[in-house]
Formats: sequence, structure tokens, C-alpha cells
Amino acid sequence: MVVEYVLAADQSVGLRAFPASRSEQVVTRREFLETHEIELLPEFMRPIRAWVVEPLVQVKLAGDAIDGFSQGRTMRNSETLASLRYAGQEVTQSADAVRIVTTVRSDRGYACEHRLRYREGDVALTIDTAFLNEGERSLSLELLASFALSGLTPFAVDDAPDRLHVHRFRSTWSAEARHVCESVEALSLERSWSGHGVRAERFGQVGSMPVRGWFPFLALEDRAAGVFWGAQLAWAGSWQMEVYRRDDQLTLSGGVADREFGHWLRVVAPGESVSSPPAVLSTVVGDLDDLCQRLTAMQRPAAERVPAAEASLPVAFNEFCTTWGNPSHARTVALARRLRGAGVRYLVIDAGWYESEGASWERSQGEWIVSERLFPQGIGATAVAIREEGLIPGLWFEFEVVGEESPQFGLTEHLLHRDGMPITAGRRRFWDFRDPWVREYLRERVVGLVRDAGFGYIKVDYNETLGIGVDGSESLGQGLLEHVQAVQDFFRELHASLPELVIEVCSSGGHRLEPSMLELASMGSFSDAHEALEIPIIAANLQRLMLPRQSQIWAVLHPEDSDRRLGYSLAAGFLGRLCLSGAIDELSDEQWELVREAIDLYRRAAPIIKDGRSRVHAQLGPSWRHPHGAQAVVRVADAGDQALAVVHSFATPPRELVVPLPAGEWQLAGTFAPSAPAFDLSSGELRLELEREFEGSVLLLARNSGARLHDMPPGQEDVLES
Repeated sequence: MVVEYVLAADQSVGLRAFPASRSEQVVTRREFLETHEIELLPEFMRPIRAWVVEPLVQVKLAGDAIDGFSQGRTMRNSETLASLRYAGQEVTQSADAVRIVTTVRSDRGYACEHRLRYREGDVALTIDTAFLNEGERSLSLELLASFALSGLTPFAVDDAPDRLHVHRFRSTWSAEARHVCESVEALSLERSWSGHGVRAERFGQVGSMPVRGWFPFLALEDRAAGVFWGAQLAWAGSWQMEVYRRDDQLTLSGGVADREFGHWLRVVAPGESVSSPPAVLSTVVGDLDDLCQRLTAMQRPAAERVPAAEASLPVAFNEFCTTWGNPSHARTVALARRLRGAGVRYLVIDAGWYESEGASWERSQGEWIVSERLFPQGIGATAVAIREEGLIPGLWFEFEVVGEESPQFGLTEHLLHRDGMPITAGRRRFWDFRDPWVREYLRERVVGLVRDAGFGYIKVDYNETLGIGVDGSESLGQGLLEHVQAVQDFFRELHASLPELVIEVCSSGGHRLEPSMLELASMGSFSDAHEALEIPIIAANLQRLMLPRQSQIWAVLHPEDSDRRLGYSLAAGFLGRLCLSGAIDELSDEQWELVREAIDLYRRAAPIIKDGRSRVHAQLGPSWRHPHGAQAVVRVADAGDQALAVVHSFATPPRELVVPLPAGEWQLAGTFAPSAPAFDLSSGELRLELEREFEGSVLLLARNSGARLHDMPPGQEDVLES
């Protein structure tokens, strides 16, 4: 990647980037507009510049004017930026990293630091921005973007008509990660004929479910040049992304949701500084999968810092879709006995274990007292019994909320408020994690229980959102920001107190699947689509936004399932972390043997799932609930010598699906396919004949080089041996 800092004549600074291999295709832009309508203007209104340098920082102070027609659409390019001038650049280099801090300063008493970091081997840049109050009075900050990338596209001399497309991912409950691609023209982001009146597409989410509505992701494609630019935010509260235009250039920016969008205002005292959450940014010659691979690769370092139990990506079992909130010691032990020696490592007791007399499990979160009816010997005895079967016991919590049937529902002095009243969402209220009493209470009730009972896994769910914000700070948005930071600090405390504890984050399924939360966990629940036909589609799209090694996918199994249905569900689990559920203790011996076949192949495929590159090949209709067509996801190991193909057909599949493979000769090294489609590898590509609807299959491939894949004992990574 080439990164350029553009210094304007007025000493403002912009940032642009492009793939190094396209350096020679970068063009010199036109300087002025010379169109028919411009030439008809009076002479005193001409010339009109075709573009100006867009600042690499975007901040706004309360009271400062905003550019024409902008209020309510964007807070970018306000009067706050007009006096910011280049004040220096510091480049710090070490053996394997470079850090560039660019400072712009205003004579009004404030400055901004744009901080870019690159580490040897990275395929993306990490950027954040700091605002510094260098004056003698407090300043009210309404906008602080993490990044702003301009000059798009550098491969067109003009406004690049009919070639630029915006890529985003929508997210709703049980339908996460729907890819949306729209042209700049369709989004009304064409420049105006004179440059008057800005264009802006501002989107994001408001509240404490960061992946609700949209994922914090934004990409721009120049189809004529074959180049993508993209960014992903790491923040678990209210956030926004923007595509902005006032002239020939487009600009991408994003960060914490501003005052208009997210009710955020931060009072910055003299001498104080405020920093944005980080964003990762990259550019690549290729397609969307190439770009997404670069962005998600930046999540790898955090994903490596996991407990030792996670090294081989072991299979999990969660009993929620078995008991549906009614777990018990007897049923859990029966499940553990069935799982013994099957290659499953975790057995997670989900919601309901804290049920109290006269209260329902859905409405009684908060007290976290083990039900004597369900676990008469105490839940620690159940954890011991699980371990005796060779499994690691896990336990579900939703520790950020209190249900309306919990005694804690009335402890309003320790709960979050808005406008002086406790925030009630559905049948939940929310602990205020800024309150030391709350953190101490949860240390006893959550950390203490997990430690004393001997659990090695915790699933942390979160099934409501706080909305626009909370009391307790200078703005509702800032109150929300401080609370979310305190919640994340509690997760870090969990790590510090129990370093070998495996943590799964869940939020109504997949509403917390963003980098800053995934950094705090071994895995994230991919969705609440427990048994839906769209599971493979959701799971495939999520590979573009998170590491498959962290995407835990439901495979809910029933004795009444046909072999084809069992195969469909189990194959989807190969798109991430396989998590079994359902009445596995009631499956027939033949059905259980099929499950074990899948687990055995999964263990062999785990190294590819852990470290590889994915490409999604899909021929789908518009509906996910009623899917038509077919899909194949091919994930190639980093070493390039192994590949995993996960194939699903839906209603009315195409007769044939042709999937490109990396150059070379490939051979079949393993398969899981109860009703396998016919396939051919002889042409250097995978050709599949799809005759049946709603079936799934998995193919493990190896380059035809005399190598062979072989089995290893349970819990060990499989290796390729020459």
C-alpha cells in the first residue's frame, strides 16, 4: 500500500491511499470545472475548483458553523477545521513497525493528532485521532472521527461517473451480515454541477448493540480500476460511517456517533485530550473477499491470545436448544455421557439454571442464585460430573441486565437512568458498570460462582440495547460511551481473574460481532438462527467480517431429522466453530455415527478454519428465509497446500456449480456428505452437480504432491505430512 499525506496551499492536510501495484495508474486531476453550465455563469463566479484537499481529521466544536445544507445530514467540514494548519509530523520506526503522528493545530487553542500505525506483515493500517484542548477554557466536542480517507478515486481525472460502488453489511436479528452493494449514483452521491451543496450518506447504529442495523464496515469499489478501499471500526457503542462528497473526490470516514446521530457531546477541559476508537483501513487490487480478508486479518493477534484449550478450535455443545431454558443436573449428565469420547470439548449450560420459584428464567436475570430444584446438589456438582466425562463445563450469564422478576430490579440507585428514570427495555433494566458497587456485586455473583464451581467456559449474552444513551455525563451519548468502556473493563477483569476461562460473547445472537468485543473473547455467537435454513448463508457472509475461528455456529440435531437434514446442519458448522445442540442423547446409533463422522472431519479441517483465506461463491435468490440457489465457500490454508469446501444447495439449485480453485492439481483428502453431490476436480476447479435441494457437504482437499492428511488424537491439531 502507498499512503500519501497531501498538504494544501492553506496548510490543511489530507490522506489518501492506493495499492502500490497501481501507482503508475494514479492520474493528475483536473483543477477547475469547465462544463457547459459553468461557462454560462457570470465571470465573477468563475473559476470553480474541481476539488480541494479534504482534511484527514474530522472534528467539530459546539457553536461552529457547518458547511452548506449539511445540518442533520453530516457534521463534517465545519468551521472547527477552517483554522487547523499543519504543525508537524513525527515518524517513529522500529525493527518491525512504523508510527506516523501528524499534528494539525488551530490558533483558537486546540490541536488534533492523526495517528497511523503499521506493523511488518500487516495487510491494513490502524488509525485513530486525538483532540487536544490547548487553550484556557473548556471546549464542547460534537464530532471526533477515527479516520478520514479522501482522494477517491485517484484513478479518474474527473468525478468518476458510473464506476464507484459502496459496499456495506446490514444486520438484523437472525439475519446478520447481508451484503449490500449500491452505486454512488444510486445513493445520490454524485457531485453537484457547481460544487454547492454537499452529499453525505451517514449510517451506523445507536445504542449498546454495535451490530444492529449495520456492521461497522464500509468499502468503496472502483470497478474501472479493479481497486477496493475499506475500513472497519472497533467500537461496541454508538458509531457511524460516512461517504461524503462536495466535489470530484469522495471521502470515507467513521468513528463514534456524533451529536446529531448519536447524542454525543464531550466537554474537554483545558489540557485534556480525547481519543477516538481505532479503525483498520486497507486498499487492494481484487474483489470484496480480498479486501475483507485484509481487514479481518487484523483481528488475528487478539484471537491468538486465548486460553490453551482453544488452540485446536474444539467442538462445543450448548444445551439451550435441548432444554430451552430448563436445564437440570440429570439431563446435563446424560448429555455429557453421550458426548464422552466424541471429540467435543465444551458442554455449556445455557439460560434457566438460576430459575426461582414463581419466576421465569426469561425475566429473573440478576440475582444469579442456582436453582435447587434443577441442581439439588449445587451446580458445582454438575460441573464436576461434566469434567468426569472428559469435557470442560460452561455456564451462561446475562450479567449486564436485571429482569423484572429479579429482586435486583428495584435497586434503581445502581441501575442506568435516562432523564432521571431507570431505563426499562422490554422486561429488563441495566446495571451501571461505572458504579463500584455493581462491579463488586458481579465479582461475587459471577466471577466467584464460575471460579468456585469449577467452570472453564462462560457464555455472556446481552439481549437488549440501551438506545440513545444514559445519564451521568455531559451528554447521553458520552454516558453510554463511558458505560460501554466500563463493561469492557469488566471483561478484561474476567480475563485477569481467570486467565484460562474461555469466553463466548453473544448478543441476541450476533449483535456484538465487532473487533473490540471479539478481542475480549475466544468466540462470538454467530446468530440466533438456531435451526433456520439460512444458517449457511449467514455464516458464509460473516467470514467477511470476522475470523471463522471466532464464529460459533449452531448445528441443532433431532432424532426425527433425516440424514440429509443432519448433514445440512452439520456442514454449516464447518464455516466457523461447530457448536452442537438438540436432543443428541436421543439420536439413534446410526445418526450418532454420522455426527461423529462430521466431528472427525472437523478436527482435521480445524487448522484451515483457524488460518486460511475464504472466498464465497453464491448463486442465490433475494430471500434468505426462503433461500433458492446454491453456495460454496472455499477456504484455502495459509500455506496453500490444503483447502476446505463447504457446499449447500437450497430450493431450485443450479444444475452445476463451478468453483475456482488456486492453481495446481487437487485431490480429495476427506469428505462429509450424507447425500453427496457428484463432483469433479480434474479441470483444476471444483465442479459440483447439484441434483437435490437442501443438502450440505464438506470436501477436504489437498494439493496432489505426495502429501497426505492423517488423523490425530482428539484435541490435537492435524498436520500435513510429506
